[in-house]
Amino acid sequence: MRRVLLFIPAAVFVGLAVLLYRGLSLDPTDLPSALIDRSLPEFRLRALGSEEYVERDDIVGRASLLNVWGTWCPTCVAEHPYLMKLAEEGVPIIGLNYKDEDSKALSWLARLGDPYSVNITDPQGDFGLDLGVYGAPETYVIDAQGVIRYRHVGEVNERTWSGALGQAYREVSK
Repeated sequence: MRRVLLFIPAAVFVGLAVLLYRGLSLDPTDLPSALIDRSLPEFRLRALGSEEYVERDDIVGRASLLNVWGTWCPTCVAEHPYLMKLAEEGVPIIGLNYKDEDSKALSWLARLGDPYSVNITDPQGDFGLDLGVYGAPETYVIDAQGVIRYRHVGEVNERTWSGALGQAYREVSK
């Protein structure tokens, strides 16, 4: 009996080591979305810095990116120059200012530039919740019919654009 008791801590250690090793090999940006190949949820949100409202039907009709961002998000600052480059190249980007204040967001865009063809505000995060947003930045590829085709969690940059994110956009914008 004593011999069996001596092996229990070793077995627990080996089990924990296997679980930790498995966890370290997972991609933290690979967060599944239940909305892939489903229609963008209906919404009616204010345009940033305006009293006008934007609805789902206002943004469908052409392939675009939906970029979730906030002034409180350091990674959003890091990806912003690349979003500016994509916008200059003609990629339509819809901004979703997530859980932020209009005044801060408008100041941020005035200082860094505005890559968004339209920018909607989600101060309570309700639309973000409908999308399954974990945080910012997240970028969705939306086809011309308003169907979500791809979701990228994290910074948009040269590497991600030349990979799956850019490939997904190019496929839906043909």
